Amino acid sequence: MKISEIRDLLGASVLTGEGILDHEVTSACCSDMMSDVLAYVKDQGVLITGLVNPQVIRTANMMDMVCIVFARSKTPTEEMIELAKECGIAVMCTEKRAFETCGILYTAGISKCNEDKNA
Repeated sequence: MKISEIRDLLGASVLTGEGILDHEVTSACCSDMMSDVLAYVKDQGVLITGLVNPQVIRTANMMDMVCIVFARSKTPTEEMIELAKECGIAVMCTEKRAFETCGILYTAGISKCNEDKNA
């Protein structure tokens, strides 16, 4: 699924990354705990979160994720948007809650990121 399709499904606004909206993604994960993302996510995809701090961008970058969706109308700071631009990460905001966001994307064919089976 293209990032632009995710934007449309979620009614999300794109804050940065307009140039990569045609990028294909196949998986997503949802967490407000970046330590869990670092420890358990083994596949690049979309990060869905309600946590708003620069560590979200840094974590997504370290895990080779190409898109971050901030749920619950959370809005990243200008510093975070600039960091995402530098990293080439698309950043979107949706009014939907994380649970609903995950359900919409799952129903549309996005799978979960590969996780450690022992987690």
